[in-house]
Amino acid sequence: MGHGHSHGPVTAAGGRRGRLALVLGLTVAVLVAELVGSVLSGSLALLADAGHMATDAVGIALALGAVTLAQRPARGRRTFGWQRMEILAAVANGLLLLGVAGYVLVEAVRRIADPPDLESGLMLGVAVVGLVVNLVSLAVLHRGRQESLNIRGAYLEVLADALGSVAVIVAAVVILTTGWTWADALASVLIGFLVLPRAWHLLREALDVLLEAAPRGVDLDDVRAHILEVDGVLDVHDLHAWTITSGMPVLSAHVVVTDDALAGGHGGRVLDALCECLGEHFDVEHCTFQLEGVAHAGHEAPVHD
Repeated sequence: MGHGHSHGPVTAAGGRRGRLALVLGLTVAVLVAELVGSVLSGSLALLADAGHMATDAVGIALALGAVTLAQRPARGRRTFGWQRMEILAAVANGLLLLGVAGYVLVEAVRRIADPPDLESGLMLGVAVVGLVVNLVSLAVLHRGRQESLNIRGAYLEVLADALGSVAVIVAAVVILTTGWTWADALASVLIGFLVLPRAWHLLREALDVLLEAAPRGVDLDDVRAHILEVDGVLDVHDLHAWTITSGMPVLSAHVVVTDDALAGGHGGRVLDALCECLGEHFDVEHCTFQLEGVAHAGHEAPVHD
C-alpha cells in the first residue's frame, strides 16, 4: 500500500532556463573578448580566464540542455522522466572545471620560469569588461543557486570567473606600474586555486545524489522516530531516502501497524498521518509507504535495515 504526492516534470531549475540562456550568451561574449585579448596582449591570465570561460560555456550549455530534457514527462521505463539529467550535467560540469584548473596551474608554472612580454593595457581593459559582465551574470543567477545543483554550478563558475577577472585586473595594474610580468603567471595560479575547491564541492554534491545518499537535512534516525510516533504504528524497516534531482527528495518505507488498524480499515488514516508528518517536519512530499501487519515480516526476504 503506498501513498504520495504526484509531481509534474517541472524541476527546481526548470523555471530558470531563460536566465541560464542569458548567462550563456554573456559568457560566450566575454569568452570571445578574452581570447582576442589574450592573443593581442600575450597574457596567460587572460587565456586562463578564457579557458575557464569556455568550460563555463560548455557547462552552462549542458545545464541548459539537461534542464530542458528534465521537463519531459515520465513515460515508459523512465518513470521519473529525464530529471536525473540535471545531476549528470552537474557531474560533467565539475569534471570540466577540474580539468581546466589543472591545465591553468601547469601552464602558469611554465610561464613563471619563462615570462613573456605582455600588453598590459589591453589586458586590463578586457579584464574590466569581463568583470562587469560576470557581475551581471551573478545577479541573474543569484536567486536560483539554492534550488538547483545546475544553477549552483553555473553560479559558482561565474563567481570564479569574476574573481579571476579581479586577479587579472590586479596583475595588469602591477605590470603597468612595475613592469613585473610574473604577476600574470601568479594571477593564473590564483585563478586555478579559486576553481579547484568549488569544482570539487559541486562534484561531491552531484555524486551524493547519484549514489542515492540521504538528502541534506534529512536524518533517517529522526524520520524513524517521527514515524513511530504515529498512532497505530509499531515498527518501521526498509527505510530509504534519496534525491531524484535538485529540489525533489523522495522516501520509502515499510511500516508495521497494529492488526486492529488494518482490520478496522484505518490504513488510509495512518497513511495520511505519515505523509503529513514527513511533509511537515522534513519537507519530503514524495513518500511511498507499505503498510504491513505484524505477521507479514515472515513473508519478506531478510534485507531489512
